[in-house]
Amino acid sequence: MPARCKKPTLFLLSLALCALLATPALAGRALRHATGQEVYVPVYSHVYQGIKSRPYNLSALLSIRNVDHTGSIAITSIKYYDDHGKMMKEYLAKPVTIGPMGTYEVHLPERDQQGGSGANFTVKWAATRPVTAPVIQSVMIGTASTQGISFVCDGVVIEEH
Repeated sequence: MPARCKKPTLFLLSLALCALLATPALAGRALRHATGQEVYVPVYSHVYQGIKSRPYNLSALLSIRNVDHTGSIAITSIKYYDDHGKMMKEYLAKPVTIGPMGTYEVHLPERDQQGGSGANFTVKWAATRPVTAPVIQSVMIGTASTQGISFVCDGVVIEEH
């Protein structure tokens, strides 16, 4: 086979690999329908860096996204735990409704380090009829001098209701 025929194949293979790597982590998740869940969401108030393992402080955003086109969901509980499993805060005094394709967020500022590197949220939600399960993630970001870091953690269902 002539050498010029191998380049398009290599190009197409490289293009396919780039497309795969650019696909968001949740793009392949199976759509599930449910009437409620409890979801565990990791969150990091800091990560360790360098040879001295110094803490690198991060702000965090808990994002709860109702991806159902027609049904609302009610967020009935958002609890924040530190890295020892101690509940630090309950964020809701009463349920919050998220309409179709809507989002609810909780922000933890960079200066709030009480949760530690192993902190987490638990989120409970409910619906009156089966809906597409929401996408629940934490987004961490930190900047210092000329350095920056950001990453996303997906929630994990720990109980179906």
